[in-house]
Amino acid sequence: MIQVVIAEDQELLLEAMGNLLNLEDDIEVVGTAVNGEEAIMLVDQLQPDVCIMDIEMPEKSGLEAAESLQLTDCKVIILTTFARPGYFQRALRADVSGYLLKDNPSEELAFSIRSIMDGKKIYSEELMDEDMSEADSLSQTSSESINKGRVKNYLSSIMDKIKLPTG
Repeated sequence: MIQVVIAEDQELLLEAMGNLLNLEDDIEVVGTAVNGEEAIMLVDQLQPDVCIMDIEMPEKSGLEAAESLQLTDCKVIILTTFARPGYFQRALRADVSGYLLKDNPSEELAFSIRSIMDGKKIYSEELMDEDMSEADSLSQTSSESINKGRVKNYLSSIMDKIKLPTG
């Protein structure tokens, strides 16, 4: 069972993400936090396999928390809504395992968690900075990019599961 801590300051999104991930047979959300400081404390206490963090949170951002967690065994996935200059490079320096868009369906997040547990690094192409000098050194086997077509397929699938109208 993959144990996960989620840190997200928007409580509705935090609860929804936790509930959707708990539907997966091999993933268990063991803790939730509403800021980066709480996330660091929970990772220290609970020793999860993965910590999923919003990039912008009070007290400590997801990137600051990721930097603090570099020496732990916990793999960090950063979630964000927008690409911001310099954030991708900072995420690489913090050695995050994933840097993903928030609007991906939960199945895509679950797939990313499993891939990261298998040793891969997952970065959404839409979030990568124009200057990819550091990212260019990532090998194909250690990184994957999530393509838009697969995201749309997962989105349709999740909408079917929760009975939301499409279109």
